[in-house]
Amino acid sequence: MKHLVIFDLDGTLLNTIADLGAATNYALRNSGYPEHSISAYPMFVGNGVTRLIERALPEDERSPENVTALREKFREYYDEHLADATVPYPGIPEMLHELNDMGVKMAVASNKYQNAVETLIQRFFPDIPWAAVEGQKEGVPVKPDPSIVFEILGKVPTRKSKVLYVGDSGVDMETARRACVDSCGVTWGFRPLKELKETHADNITDTPDGIIKIVRRPGLELDI
Repeated sequence: MKHLVIFDLDGTLLNTIADLGAATNYALRNSGYPEHSISAYPMFVGNGVTRLIERALPEDERSPENVTALREKFREYYDEHLADATVPYPGIPEMLHELNDMGVKMAVASNKYQNAVETLIQRFFPDIPWAAVEGQKEGVPVKPDPSIVFEILGKVPTRKSKVLYVGDSGVDMETARRACVDSCGVTWGFRPLKELKETHADNITDTPDGIIKIVRRPGLELDI
């Protein structure tokens, strides 16, 4: 059985795409650039706000100066509207409570900036005793760099064979691989099943209940 489950946030615990798209469109609109339909944003997100802005900008406008200016406008809007349309995916609150009842520790590892991660977790999951809530911080590389996982393991020392990393994208599967922990790809998020398979997810589930089954599954005892 797993002792620690580390969750990605956007596309895994929460459906945030409408609010992310609205904030990016606000930044684009107020800087004179064309907006995108919300349906385009699932392929823009996953690597943090900087990469989101880069992908949303016209290719010939992706200078560091433009990205920085739009990132500021994004945060100006998102800090006020980050929960306008955001909701937990069906079954997520129940799954988190069941893991807690099982004595499993839980953490969040997100490429979203730290303040937004903390605000969303407190708003939507205030009664979950999170062992760690980690977002993007200045000077710390974003996923798929595994630094955020190592930061969590520093706070919650756990044998790697007893850790499960859950996410909806290839970025998440690569993060787990680099951290040498088991991965679980979820199919209800922003990226297609094909991406999870191509990035060699150790497990794939269509429902939050599937995470419970994976956590309970007996595994090989590895001293890592």
